[in-house]
Parts: sequence; structure tokens; C-alpha cells
Amino acid sequence: MVPVVDLSRPGAALADEYVAQVATIARRGLFLLGPETEAFEAELASWLRVPHAAAVSSGAAALQLALAAIGVGPGDEVIVPAFTAVPTAAAVAALGAIPVPVDVEPDTANLDPRLVASARTDRTRAVIVVHLYGRPATLPPTDLPIVEDAAQAHGAIADHSRSAVTAYSFYPTKNLGGIGDGGAVVSHDPSLIDAVRRLRVHGMTARYVHESVSQNFRMSEIEAAWLRLRLRGLTAGNARRRDIAARYRSAAPHLHWQAPSPRHVHHLCVFRTDDRDVLRRALHERGVDTAVHYPLAITQQPAYAGYTRDACPEAEAWARTCVSLPSFPELADAEVDHVAGALSDVAILIEESSA
Repeated sequence: MVPVVDLSRPGAALADEYVAQVATIARRGLFLLGPETEAFEAELASWLRVPHAAAVSSGAAALQLALAAIGVGPGDEVIVPAFTAVPTAAAVAALGAIPVPVDVEPDTANLDPRLVASARTDRTRAVIVVHLYGRPATLPPTDLPIVEDAAQAHGAIADHSRSAVTAYSFYPTKNLGGIGDGGAVVSHDPSLIDAVRRLRVHGMTARYVHESVSQNFRMSEIEAAWLRLRLRGLTAGNARRRDIAARYRSAAPHLHWQAPSPRHVHHLCVFRTDDRDVLRRALHERGVDTAVHYPLAITQQPAYAGYTRDACPEAEAWARTCVSLPSFPELADAEVDHVAGALSDVAILIEESSA
């Protein structure tokens, strides 16, 4: 069975070097906000071509702190895509603010920028744009602060100065995956990064002096050390993901793929089908594992459905029809060929059944 993801492969490749790094950290005796974290922040900022980066404890924390840094608070409204992972909306709610789901584009699964203006009220404080599956989204034309959720889009954004701030996740499955949870906030505005650095340590500005109400959102040194190792292979890893996706699309061009983009980094390689259960079963029978990211839109989530104001049919259609394929850099060429062959077979079956 070709897996959707196998974290043991990058783990095995880096295990010995990482163990040596952890031993160095242990002997140093500095486990939080030390030289590994500082070096990772600098290296990440350089790789992303952005001047400032602050490492935090998770991608969800990165979003929450990014919102807090631009001033989002209780009672404010934040526009979010109706089709995204729940942490996008959860980060808003964690601040006492109100996530407002807005529908997505049918071809990209990203926030439909044309709908932002009509969703805005006098309480709207910001817009979150998610680059879902690693496909760059179009930013809406608005004077509202934009927060980019790039949890799945390491390397997809050409210019971070277009928005106020961008949040990244280093959950283990991400293109830049950690050995635990981790995240980062990046921006061209140093004052926003200063705010994030303060908020990640209980709002502290000097030892035992707290000027903001916040919690602990620090990244550990051992997490930063792992991410430094993984960052070295990120450019090549993204190129490999693009190659894998291109081979799948070539093998089954008539499937309904997510719209292409030259900067798509294919955190997930996704297509849509109305015959999802049948197709997934057929691929499983041919030795190909699949997944669904995500089976419910924000408007369908029990905890968030109450925030719905307008119908979001495209988001709910994506939730009903999306399928994720194996797409990670450590896939062997033989595995990619196997998936491509299975896709070709299954696509032909679907064409024949609908003819």
C-alpha cells in the first residue's frame, strides 16, 4: 500500500544527526529561547525572503498571536474561508473574536476574494486568507489587515509584504514538518514581530514584568534543532512534490484537479469527485491509500456552525468531493508510478460509468 504520508522516512534519514544535536542541547542546558531557536528564526526568514520571523509553539498559536498582534480582540469579527482546517477559525475564537465564514472559489478551494466586501461589517477587524493544500490564494482588494494562513504553503508565497502578517505551521506532516508541534509568524513589520515575541512569553517584556495578558507559546530548542535540519531540504522537497503532482495529473488529466499554479507547493495533491467512496475504494484495491482533507466545511462543524451567516455551497461541495493522494518527497519513483497507473485505471472506469 502506497501511504498518503510516512513520517518514518525523513525521520530515519535525519535520526543520527538529530540525536547529536539533542545531545548538544542537553549538555548546553538551555531548552527554551536559546541559540537553536534564534538560528532557526534567522534561517527561516532568509529562506522565505522576509525580514522578521518569530518561532512559536504551533501553527494555531502562530495564527492566534498574529491576530492578537494586529489588535484583534473580543467582539471583533474576522473573515475566514468556509473551507479550511478548523484551527483557522479556532484561532479567531480563542481571542474572543467572531469567525465569519465566507465561501471559496470552486476551482481553487481558497477564499473567494469577491465576497469579502459583502461580508464586511463595522465590526470586521481582519481577513484570514488560507493558501489551502499549498496552492497560493488571491488576496482580496481591501483596506482590512490581511493575515495569511500559510500552514500548508511553505514556499508558495512570492511576496510577504502584501499582507500584514503570515502564519506558518510545522506540524509533522507539513512541507517543513517538525518533530512535534511548532509554528512561526513572519512579517515585514518589526513591531508586529515584537508583539508576537512578547505574547509568546506570557506578555512579558522584562523578567517578571508582564505588559500584555497572554499565555505560553514558546518553541523548544529541540524542536528548533529538528526544523533547522529539515529546512535544508525544503526547496528540493517542494520541487519533488511538484513533480509528483505533475505525474499524477498527466496520468489522469480528466480528473477534477485543484486549479494549477506555478507556485503551488502541493502539501496535498487533491482532486474532486462525486464518486468519492467508490473511487477511494477502487484505489485502495489497487494498493493506493487516500485521505480526505477536509470532510466538513467550517459551516458544517458542530462547534462553528452557529457562526454561519451566508450559505457557502462551494465550501460544502469541496468537503463532499475532495480526495488527497500520496504526495510527499520521500515517495520512491516506483511508488509514484504505481499511484499514477492506478489513477489512470480508475479515471477510465469513472469515464466509462458516466458515459
